[in-house]
Amino acid sequence: MENLRIIGSEEWCVFKELGIPGIKARVDSGAKTSSIQAANIKVFNKGTQEWVKFEVNPLQENRSIAIACEARLVDRRMVKSSSGIAEERLVVKTPVTLGDETFDIELTLANRDTMEFKMLLGREAINERYMVNPAVNYQIQDFSEEEINKKYKPYFKAKTGLKIALLASNPNLYSNKRLMEAAKARGHEIVFLNVELAYMKLDAHSPEIRYRGGNILKEFDAVIPRIKPAVTFYGCALIRQFNNLGVYCQNSAESITQSRDKLFASQLFAKNDIHIPITGFAKSPMDTKDLIKMVNGAPLIIKLLESTQGKGVVLAETNKAAESVINAFKSVNTNILVQEFIKEANGQDIRCFVVNGKVVASMQRQAEKGEFRANIHQGGKASIIKITSDEKKLAIKAAKVLNLAVAGVDIIRSNKGPLLLEVNSSPGLEGIENATGKDIANEMIVAIEKKLKFKA
Repeated sequence: MENLRIIGSEEWCVFKELGIPGIKARVDSGAKTSSIQAANIKVFNKGTQEWVKFEVNPLQENRSIAIACEARLVDRRMVKSSSGIAEERLVVKTPVTLGDETFDIELTLANRDTMEFKMLLGREAINERYMVNPAVNYQIQDFSEEEINKKYKPYFKAKTGLKIALLASNPNLYSNKRLMEAAKARGHEIVFLNVELAYMKLDAHSPEIRYRGGNILKEFDAVIPRIKPAVTFYGCALIRQFNNLGVYCQNSAESITQSRDKLFASQLFAKNDIHIPITGFAKSPMDTKDLIKMVNGAPLIIKLLESTQGKGVVLAETNKAAESVINAFKSVNTNILVQEFIKEANGQDIRCFVVNGKVVASMQRQAEKGEFRANIHQGGKASIIKITSDEKKLAIKAAKVLNLAVAGVDIIRSNKGPLLLEVNSSPGLEGIENATGKDIANEMIVAIEKKLKFKA
């Protein structure tokens, strides 16, 4: 035991044969086999042997770098995930280098996109070689940020000259971090702008947008608006100002405003022959009974016009409960929509992510037991789904009617066919990227390049 070297709870591993110059691993002696993040896994034959092709995103903070790997398949194993679900995983064997030592290691190929570390180093790899000290890190080998950037330099694009602004509120949100990563990975300059720290000068001769202490914002080629509902009015005013300055805005102020007004959006959908659940709107409490009857009675959904992420959405299970809730909202002058409840959907809906008139990814969301809202923010579970051609057409048409270049379109399956629930102009990336494994942030950046006819 005294000859064993000390290994930390985090270490850098190098896989020369796989072409991975450095990947950070969580050292876990509780796990038997080591595992590595892998996508686009394909088994093929090389002579009489089975081999596997797969892609690894080796850097935690940059999903846009993908390294194509090949290794011999040595086993197929049933592995229980942390959520207790058993699934078959492919196992490959390849040499790993830790510091000055290289040895063969078995790796299970796993979807670790939602994990903090792209690799897990299990006890089979460390037993008889190392002793783990969980209180320390990088005892075998450490790479500085500069060294990692040098190692991965061939994978980073040269600067293109395209300058993008991400107009949002929180730079630490998953979606915003991913968009920053994706733009940088394509060689563009991207700057995070906090909506509330920008202000404007309205003038026919020299209109301006300034930022924090008088810095004049200019020379942006494009703006990606990720405006939270609380700042819709101000955010849209800024987007109009950018537009007046000749900057391409991925979603226009008009399209965002329309999507946020649920009543206006519902009227536009109905006008354009887009099927939605039967919806009612009224001002006077005297008409509550007829309003309930009009949408086929309880159970029914009551929605605040400004609701988002499933907040401000209520299920009334009886006519009496519906009357009470509707009248309570009306008594405080709050605008609401009353909508038929689609019972046969069983708490499921579909989120289609539309970019430039194309559905780039779709996921199914399942509500928690006892909950009717399938939103991820309400505890809904996401999974990949194959949508029908009718659902695809509906999603594309809904985004087009609102003139949104980027949209999260929510659809529900009913006995009458697919129905449109709503369209989100700042859809989140985390749930759908993790459910589908697709790089949607990259799709959004590519869409900007196409709109600007930009060639890197």
